[in-house]
Amino acid sequence: MTTRTDAPTRREQILKEAARLFAERGFHGVGVDEIGAAVGISGPGLYRHFPGKDAMLAELLVGISGQLLTGAKRRLAEAEGVTSSELLLDSLIEGHIDFALDDRPLITLHDRELDRLRDSDRKLVRQLQRQYVELWVEVVREVYPDLAEPSARSAVHSVFGLLNSTPHLGRPGSLPGRGATAELLHRMARGAFGAAALGG
Repeated sequence: MTTRTDAPTRREQILKEAARLFAERGFHGVGVDEIGAAVGISGPGLYRHFPGKDAMLAELLVGISGQLLTGAKRRLAEAEGVTSSELLLDSLIEGHIDFALDDRPLITLHDRELDRLRDSDRKLVRQLQRQYVELWVEVVREVYPDLAEPSARSAVHSVFGLLNSTPHLGRPGSLPGRGATAELLHRMARGAFGAAALGG
């Protein structure tokens, strides 16, 4: 959930293990004691970091939506002055592939447990996701100017579905190496956008 290279904080360790356990067994199938055991502290000790499981789930799902948006904005800011919209799109795709390959439990968690969030947290997730989509739509339409905005938006959602299929690609070890999988996903994403553009 983080691209930092320094050691994760205790909160980050808790969130990582909570995401893994929630994805494996479902939100209600995991107890606070089990999450605590996974990071080497007592279940009650978790309450020094989070009020409860609901707060962990909210931080995971709101957090990753915010990180995707922030990461995409950063990639575009770093590419400021780049004249090639193709390179901008490639950079966005690469960023999302990193998420899809490195944070598979969060994809599963989002699909299964989003409705468990409080209304305010769920609305915030949706708001962040809409901003993320619109950022992509703008870049896609720069690359494919004949693609109408509704079609571009549909294509972006379709590509997200493709990239976010990684939890279903097989068990770790049954896939090609990370680099080969990333290259395959990138080619498929660009192919999908190209196909959408052919239909206008």
